[in-house]
Amino acid sequence: MSGGAVSSRAAQPVLTEGTADGQGIGSRLDGTVSTHLVRLLVQAARQAGAAEDQLTRIPGTDEVVLRGELNRIPMSSLLRLWELIAHARPAGAGAAVAAAAPLGTLNTWDYLVTGGATLTDSLRAAQPYHRLVTAATEGFDLSGEGDLTIGYRTSAGDPAVASVVNEYVMAYYLRRAREATGRPVVPTRVSFGHSAPPDRADLVAVFGTDNIEFDAASDSITFHADDANAPLPRADPMLADLMRSHAGLVLSSSRTIADPLDTFRIALADAIDAADPTLARVAKTLAMSQRTLQRHLAEHGTTWRDELDLLRYERARTLLDQGLTKSVIAQRLAFTDDRALRKAFHRWTGATPAV
Repeated sequence: MSGGAVSSRAAQPVLTEGTADGQGIGSRLDGTVSTHLVRLLVQAARQAGAAEDQLTRIPGTDEVVLRGELNRIPMSSLLRLWELIAHARPAGAGAAVAAAAPLGTLNTWDYLVTGGATLTDSLRAAQPYHRLVTAATEGFDLSGEGDLTIGYRTSAGDPAVASVVNEYVMAYYLRRAREATGRPVVPTRVSFGHSAPPDRADLVAVFGTDNIEFDAASDSITFHADDANAPLPRADPMLADLMRSHAGLVLSSSRTIADPLDTFRIALADAIDAADPTLARVAKTLAMSQRTLQRHLAEHGTTWRDELDLLRYERARTLLDQGLTKSVIAQRLAFTDDRALRKAFHRWTGATPAV
């Protein structure tokens, strides 16, 4: 790449049509989950005793990736985190994750499911945006005319992992119901597809009822009509509309972090923003040695110089189109001066920047 014109990296697909329910986004997001949920599980896995080396081997768990709301992590990474949690703490693990997730932990999704006129209205309005937090393969169902039943179907194949996931989901929606209504809501019924644990006391304490069915046909939680349809004290129709609009924008703008090279490019972009695009800084961000980073880049058919050149070139074109001066662009891209930018641009394109 160096020594000749820079060819643009294949563009990430972007939603250009479709509705707010995610139609048109297609398979780009179907197998991915939000950074907010992954961050929650990384913290839960640590608290459950998972080793750091186990966590660092899971794609998409780097801090530089988890900082971005628009980054989407493969569902396989989320399931691996659930496996670590389930194996480290098999009893009560799912409920413990929900207990560590106050309102706002899952960002926009949390406010979608609690900001409507009633709990039922909130959940029905939020349902089309379910991919905002998790993969399309994770089923989220609502049913009932008076009473409200929330059903969930995880794609986890390991029964031990699935039981932890479903316990978390039911405990999560109970917590959000209590936060939305401002009172200690108790479900009329909770059902799980997995068998009963040796001691049910912890789950009875979490859900506030002993009407918990195991070996059921589905995993679900049911709220009485009085709770499901009670006016919510914090209802704000205008804010609810804004949150749905934001959810649609997040879905349409999200990018999938499919492999370590994507993570590297995020770290490199952050380094440029910090005016320190050095191999040492990026390697430290990714918790690896400079030599290891260079080896990984070579394994993906690229080099440090090529990647830095390409990102600077792409950004330079954008900034030029915005009418910024060469001096400002050179500063934004961490060049030493205007002359260094002109030399780089000539190397990339065979011409000098027009501004």
